[in-house]
Amino acid sequence: MSGARFFRVLTGSGPCWAVLEDEHLRLLDGAPWDAPRARAESVPLASARLLAPAAPSKIVAVGRNYADHAKERGKPVPKEPLLFLKPPSAVVGPGEPIRVPAWAGRVDHEAELAVVIGRRAADLPGPERALDHVFAATCANDVTARELQEKDVQFTRAKGFDTFCPLGPCLATGLDLGRLRVSARVNGDLRQDGRTEDLIFPVAHVVWYVSRVMTLLPGDIICTGTPAGVGPLRPGDEAEVEVEGVGVLRNPVVER
Repeated sequence: MSGARFFRVLTGSGPCWAVLEDEHLRLLDGAPWDAPRARAESVPLASARLLAPAAPSKIVAVGRNYADHAKERGKPVPKEPLLFLKPPSAVVGPGEPIRVPAWAGRVDHEAELAVVIGRRAADLPGPERALDHVFAATCANDVTARELQEKDVQFTRAKGFDTFCPLGPCLATGLDLGRLRVSARVNGDLRQDGRTEDLIFPVAHVVWYVSRVMTLLPGDIICTGTPAGVGPLRPGDEAEVEVEGVGVLRNPVVER
């Protein structure tokens, strides 16, 4: 389904995938990358309870994949993709709160284009056909406990708190992943404003590179990096991440 938008919604029988049709969500009998059949039931988008549009086995993220972000962090531009993992337990959906621990110090937003894998990818021969394994794009907020990141050196604790990986609102297919605007707002104020043309390592290269390390399974998420402008989140804030062609991911911020 080229150019479609897929949502994951909560129904009376549990989570269900759906495809957007004229402001209604047509329920599907499986994950969208598995060529599911449409069911008879539909629900209005406006009243649907949206869930994170993926339940990945893993979330692979790329650090410092925009030169302006590396500069603002006072770090060198990597010569190869700088990979780290976020646990699946960090995932939350649209409207769900980001819970920041008071003891963790400064916690930052990081707006990112995320891609979901649609076909198993293992040890791909090169980036040329890597996008064949990507199903769709979504918005991600790579929430980061910045002081812990500096203290620990490696990223596991700083990036791995529960609720530190909001995803959504949908999966959008048919986009040119190399020509998308990625932005973040906090309480309506623009904080980040970048474009995927400026990725140091484009999406195809990242997918290929990751596949040489670990097998990517359908539903897995790759967060491709954040542009400059990262900044703190505080309880009471509302964080927004927008990716062109996908939509806006909104999450309130509360104290844990």
